[in-house]
Amino acid sequence: MIRLEGGEFLMGSEDRWAYPGDGEGPVRPARVGAFWIDTCAVSNADFGRFVEDAGYQTEAERFGWSFVFAGLLPDDFPPTRGVAQAEWWRQVEGANWRHPEGPRSGVADRADHPVVHITWNDANAFCDWTDKRLPTEAEWEYAARGGLEGKPFPWGDELEPGGTHRMNVWQGTFPSENTLADGFYGTCPVDSFEPNGYGLHNPTGNVWEWCAGSFSPELQAQRPARGGSYLCHESYCRRYRVSARNALTPDSSTGNVGFRCARSVN
Repeated sequence: MIRLEGGEFLMGSEDRWAYPGDGEGPVRPARVGAFWIDTCAVSNADFGRFVEDAGYQTEAERFGWSFVFAGLLPDDFPPTRGVAQAEWWRQVEGANWRHPEGPRSGVADRADHPVVHITWNDANAFCDWTDKRLPTEAEWEYAARGGLEGKPFPWGDELEPGGTHRMNVWQGTFPSENTLADGFYGTCPVDSFEPNGYGLHNPTGNVWEWCAGSFSPELQAQRPARGGSYLCHESYCRRYRVSARNALTPDSSTGNVGFRCARSVN
């Protein structure tokens, strides 16, 4: 973890990338106190230690299924039910954090990748075990900005400065073609790519990260997630920015949602 002293910053965005319905704007001053935050998302290895010690079973394991991106399933995978208007999401029996693409898959070779198929409730259970908590949205955005003000990305204005990839997002034509220009198709190790100015790896791209609280007064039952994922592409999801938000139910479980932890300064 890294300790951030906090302070006031400009939160939110009103630029052309913002989705008005997400509540990114207006840009407003926000203040956070000093806090600690993980430099990386919680990995499969981290989560495995928790499960072994606490005997915890995730909600996806209890449900018996979770949502998997169709492009990650093998060609001979049995037909599965898709999500209306998002057919690239497939309901896969036996998909969970141990088996991200279903029973035939595993995480033995992905110990340093972010744990996925984690609900908001699962994330809070892990936080309780570690004596940590989920960051607030203000804390998350303050940390993700890395000391920069008014920039869409943790490193500045350009998605790929100088042609260099700085995060793991979809490259090519979504959802049919991924050129792998950034080196990855699904998730990547939690410490991939250069950290931001505060030392955080992958606050944008790779996996969505759960935050504390409710998404909005109108959607109090939904929880906020930040940062976008390896599936984000400007053609349909421009939420791979530090100000972008997403609303999910607390029992949502998919192959592109994980989390990182925070801790208050006593």
